[in-house]
Amino acid sequence: QVQLVESGGGLVQAGGSLRLSCAASGRTFSDYVMGWFRQAPGKERESVAGIGRGGPIYYTDSVKGRFIISRDNAKDTVYLQMNSLKPEDTAVYYCAARMGTLYSTSPGNYNYWGQGTQVTVSS
Repeated sequence: QVQLVESGGGLVQAGGSLRLSCAASGRTFSDYVMGWFRQAPGKERESVAGIGRGGPIYYTDSVKGRFIISRDNAKDTVYLQMNSLKPEDTAVYYCAARMGTLYSTSPGNYNYWGQGTQVTVSS
């Protein structure tokens, strides 16, 4: 079992920044591919960014150049630095863990999920 706890969400004006954190516990953190997903009201959960042992693997097109995913295996934590935020980034953000080395954009392929943290970007 892996437990994931997100933090760092909040309300920010367009153009601002937030850093999300996801603290993991329970198993060997470095064995997992980690992903950040988001879900806006009335929309499906979508993959935002993913990171493996060697570094970032994936960014969805809409966040490229604005968001940075990173991980600190010594602290069992993955981060999502979000810059130049836009109102369309408003969503609940979730971190997720998947055993192995392959990233997947499909939420169904992830074994463990955090509870989510709300990010609201005002215009």
